[in-house]
Parts: sequence; structure tokens; C-alpha cells
Amino acid sequence: MHEGKVATRQVVIPQRSLLYAWYVVGVLTVVYAFSFISRQIFSLLVGPLRRDLHIGDTQISLLMGFSFALFYTFFGIPIGRLADTYSRRLIIALGLILWSGFTAGCGLASTFTALLLLRMGVGVGEAALSPAAYSLITEYFPRDRLATALSVYSMGIYLGAGLAYLLGGLVVAYTSTQATWNIPLLGAIRPWQLILLLVGLPGIALTPLLLTIREPVPHGAARRHTTVPIRQVFSYIFENRHTFLLHNIGFGLLSLSSYASGAWVPEFYRRNFHWSIGTIGVVYGSFVAVFGCIGIVSAGRVADYLRMRGRTNATLFVGMLIGLVWIPLNCLLYLAPSAAWATSWLVFGCVLAAAPFGVAAAAMQQMMPAPMRAQASAVYLFSINIIGLGAGPTAVGVLTQYVFGRDDAVRYSLAIVTSAACALAAVFLYRALKPFVTSLERLDSWNARWASSVLDR
Repeated sequence: MHEGKVATRQVVIPQRSLLYAWYVVGVLTVVYAFSFISRQIFSLLVGPLRRDLHIGDTQISLLMGFSFALFYTFFGIPIGRLADTYSRRLIIALGLILWSGFTAGCGLASTFTALLLLRMGVGVGEAALSPAAYSLITEYFPRDRLATALSVYSMGIYLGAGLAYLLGGLVVAYTSTQATWNIPLLGAIRPWQLILLLVGLPGIALTPLLLTIREPVPHGAARRHTTVPIRQVFSYIFENRHTFLLHNIGFGLLSLSSYASGAWVPEFYRRNFHWSIGTIGVVYGSFVAVFGCIGIVSAGRVADYLRMRGRTNATLFVGMLIGLVWIPLNCLLYLAPSAAWATSWLVFGCVLAAAPFGVAAAAMQQMMPAPMRAQASAVYLFSINIIGLGAGPTAVGVLTQYVFGRDDAVRYSLAIVTSAACALAAVFLYRALKPFVTSLERLDSWNARWASSVLDR
């Protein structure tokens, strides 16, 4: 393995500034959690949606993954460009209002087509969050603390998903006691429609909290005068294309394993072990919230520790190790002979499913110049969501419906898709270790040239 050398210069941050930096991370984490509640709630609604809309697993997988991912990724890049130029907190606030409104709108849909189009709208809104959030957080923390900070922000994934499963399972169990619910002004609606309304509307109330965040100084005042031309952004990405491709494909494949699991684990338990939605929600939701957060923060801490010990490619190295360890675990989990064995392995599965996301984001931020970070984050999110969210749930649904042809075979589909993805991810991330160090060296050179050009203006 190649190890680069880390400069010994220490960055000292005033305690007050550090506390505010963590406050910013905390606010953005809460918003991220809400985004994942609206994203993951569909995993608990598979049965009711199949029954009421007369659709199969493939159509369900399009609602859970591809319809959302297509517009999330398509709009992420231009929104990332805006986030490198204009107020990031306002961009995030507008996105929050948009995705919350479209999620509530899903509760008014009565056909598969309408629901598919509204899920695309949710994707557009959520595309505003992470590119801007990554860029903000990166400016509040030095490189040797960045993996931890971004891992804490990424905890929002597992806090949100855990709450979606935990509270969603209980709400599904309660609302399913009636065939329809009579809501003032709306009339009679199905239980799954009521749940989507309840998930979407509260998110709008977070907007005032977002507006308490301020842009880092002097960034907020200076960056309008230091915007990088789009041609230069693509030129820099092309110069580092080997690192970009290997990083994005490698972490995209780990994302595929994570999203496939998150989308279909509830059905795995329901179809193979006959668990109720309420039981699945409580168990899986608790595991995702607790062990997912442990996994993502632990991976970030390990990467920061290794970086301070001299391994400049620590974020990619940790990602590679996650892929290797995850391969046998996926087989043990999905081919387990009983619910007890499966649930024992699920603890470790939740840790590993969460672990890559913080270090993946940190690696991308570490190798990018400040004026390009939101745009590079959008390209990164485009890649991991097209590969992970777009292909992961759909691959499992297609295998189950068209290859195996029976509902309980979802376990075999999960084992095949997740294990193959992790094996390929480990290969790509191993190949990325040396190019990543080279990209860090190019960054130092670019920063020196850019600082000189700004001073000359």
C-alpha cells in the first residue's frame, strides 16, 4: 500500500469558533435526518403500495430508488454550481421546503404514475442539501478533523432512516387498523397516504433553524469575487480523472450495497420470517439509528487517526477495508437459517452499511480546491446515487421478480447484489490509493497559483 507524508503543521482553532462549527454540523445533521425519513419511508410501504396500486417489485424499486435518484443526481450538479457562488443556507432552505412539499404531495397521489412524478420532485429538492452542506462544513474544519465532522453530518442518514423505520413501523401498524381515514378537506385516504402526509409536512418547520447558520468569514464576502469558471472546474476534474473515477465508482458500489439493503431488509424479514411491519420497524429502526451512527463516526475517527499518523490516503484505505469485510457478512446475514441468526448479523451489517459515507465525502473534499467543493460534491453525489440508489434497489427487485420468480427469494437477490458490489468496490478503492496521493499534491500546487491570481486582482 502506498503511504504519503503529511505535513506536521498544526491548525489551531479558537474554542468558540470550534463550538459554532459543531453547531453548524448539528443543524445540518438534523436537516439531513429529515431528508432520509422522507427517502426511506417507502421501504415500509411495499405491501400496501403493491396492493392498492396493483404493481410489482420492479415498480416498487423504481419508487424507492431510480425515480428519486434520476432527478436528485441530474439537478445536483447545477445546484452545486450555485452553492459555490450564492448563499448555501438559502439554497438548502429552499430545497427543504421543496422536498417536504413533494413528500406531502405523495400522500395525495392515487396512481403509480403520479407517485413516480412526485418522487422525482422530492429528488430535486434533496439535491440542494449535501453539495452545499459539504462545502460549508469543509470551511469550518481543518483537514485532520474533516473526516470526523463529515461523518457526524452523515449520521443524519442513519438517524433519519432509523426514525423512518422505527416510528414509521409503529405508525403503519396503527394506521392499518382502518381501511381509510377521513381527513378534513381531503376526504377518505389510504393509510399509506396519511403516513406520507405526516412525514412531509413537519420538515418545513425546520426552515427557521437553517437560517441561524452563517457563512464562514471571509468566505461569504469573498467568494463572489473568486468564482472559478466552469471550464476550469471541468479541467481540474479531468486532470484528476483517475482519482475521481476510481473514488466515485468504488464508493458508489458500497452505496449500492447499502441502499439495496436499506430498501429490502424489511421485506426480507417479512417474507422469510413472517415478521409484522411494526416489529420490523422497531428492530431495524433501532439498529440503523444506533449501529449506523456508530459505524459512520467510527470510520471517520479511524481515517482521521490514520491520516495524522502519516497515511494521506486514509479515507480511501478505510473504504477499501469496509468493502472487504462486508462481503462475507452479507452472505451470513441474508442466507441465515433463522431470524435470530439474521438479526445477530444485522448488527454488524448496520455498522458496515453506514461506515463508508463519511470517509467518502471527506476524501472528495480533501482533494478539491475550496471554490470547487460544492460542484465536486454534486458530481460525487451524482455518481454514488446513480450507482447506489438508482441501481441497488432496482437490481434486487428485478432479480426477485424476473429471475427467481417468488417473493421469499429476495434473500438470494440481496446476497448476490450486495456481495458482488462490495467485492468490486474493494478493487476500485485499492486502485485509487496512489492516484489520490498524487491529486493531493496537485491541490497544493493549484491553491498556490489560485492565491497568487486572487492577490493580483
